[in-house]
Amino acid sequence: MKKILLLLLLSAPLFAQPRTIVTTDGEIDDVDTFIRMLLYSNEYQLEGLVYSSSMWHYKGDGKGTKFTSEMEMTRKMYGAKTDLRWPGVQWIQDLLKAYGQVHPNLILHDKNYPSPAYLNSLVKVGNIDFEGEMEQVTEGSEWIKAKLLDNDPEPIYLQAWGGTNTIARALKSIEEQYASEKNWPSIKEKISRKAIIYTVMDQDATLKNYIGGHWPQIRVFYNAQQFASFAYPWKRVMPKATQPYFEGTYMGPKIIQNHGPLLKMYYAYGDGQKQPGDDEHIHGDPTKLKDAQWGSFQPFDFISEGDSPAFLHLVDVGLNNLNNPSYGGWGGRFALAEGNPYRFEDNEKAADFNPETGKLDISYSQTRWLIAAQEDFAARADWCVKSYKEANHAPQILVKEGTSITAKAGDQIALHVTTGDPDGNAVKLKVWPYSEAGSGKAEVTLKDGNITVKIPADAKKGDTFHVVVEGTDSGSPALTRYKRVVITIN
Repeated sequence: MKKILLLLLLSAPLFAQPRTIVTTDGEIDDVDTFIRMLLYSNEYQLEGLVYSSSMWHYKGDGKGTKFTSEMEMTRKMYGAKTDLRWPGVQWIQDLLKAYGQVHPNLILHDKNYPSPAYLNSLVKVGNIDFEGEMEQVTEGSEWIKAKLLDNDPEPIYLQAWGGTNTIARALKSIEEQYASEKNWPSIKEKISRKAIIYTVMDQDATLKNYIGGHWPQIRVFYNAQQFASFAYPWKRVMPKATQPYFEGTYMGPKIIQNHGPLLKMYYAYGDGQKQPGDDEHIHGDPTKLKDAQWGSFQPFDFISEGDSPAFLHLVDVGLNNLNNPSYGGWGGRFALAEGNPYRFEDNEKAADFNPETGKLDISYSQTRWLIAAQEDFAARADWCVKSYKEANHAPQILVKEGTSITAKAGDQIALHVTTGDPDGNAVKLKVWPYSEAGSGKAEVTLKDGNITVKIPADAKKGDTFHVVVEGTDSGSPALTRYKRVVITIN
């Protein structure tokens, strides 16, 4: 296999990083997601960090007003409450303080890591009093509104780690201000093109009750199932081969321990930590590891990062999934909803074949990437404390023929791949057909660094065949990047 100089790989055209705003209800899995998200903040343009509420977490109005959830599950669990498991509006700033301590080391690895001062300027309090509360105009909702109305035409990925209520309030404020104006149709079209909501479940009813009806052309990436493989029930969902990378024997030494003050704040089982405000956070109690709600655990076992798919969708690892949610990537895979061209769901059409079970599996569309993602996380944990020379960095892959090719039925296509590695590590190639993401399976072979793709003889015009070229370096942790080649029958 030929190698080319890193300089040549890095001379490819650079594209603008995706813009994104995070809204979060502050659950312990949000905290863990936030820590990982900060270590990837060099990969996208963060433009807002907004406290919000959800069916699981709200502050209350301070007047003793009782609230009953609109969502059946939490209505049955909690009944009428004045407040619910509220972690406060300081935890983001606390994490950013720790981020500030490791930032000088992070920029040794990538100058694109944003400054702590910039990130602190993004912290806003949104609609937090109750689940689904969207009547108040808040600092957070006004911030989102301003970003949606600005003159930058690039999409803004609105991540809903809790409810969508602060996002809904921002949209409602836009509607209230401009709906009576002559240019309202063009403003509404602009916002609808610009806003993309990635939501993890419905954690309040505002997406259904307001956004869906008033803004039907806003794209929604709706993760209702795949996130669970990255969340509390992970032991029940992840393939057995993946689970060791989430156990304490890996998480402790490779990510949490001796990796600086930010990773020290990462919540894990039996770590002795307790989140203020959430009485249900007992995971850190070392006396409550056996026969817990989601299984039996060991110290420093992974708890949950149920919201990480929302930002991992934005990380460019070569899978070209950002604007193609049906392609699949580190943030999961989605299929168009029935009858709605603006909504992508992790429904049955988004399932991938799980070789461990021999069946199509909705969760496998997420879990197939988790070993690579976890090794990548471990490398970035190293970036918090190690010099560039001591740490590992991702390899690069280049396909000479490009990533979009046309062909005819029965064609045999040769792909020529070159690799580079910033640390001088060897890069091992693997190639595989991603049949679920396209129209079917093409035959692929890899020999002496050369790839041959055989298109089925019965392929029809317009069919697509996805081939993933995967390169893993020989460093530690071993890091993986990809190139997806999509072959369209003409």
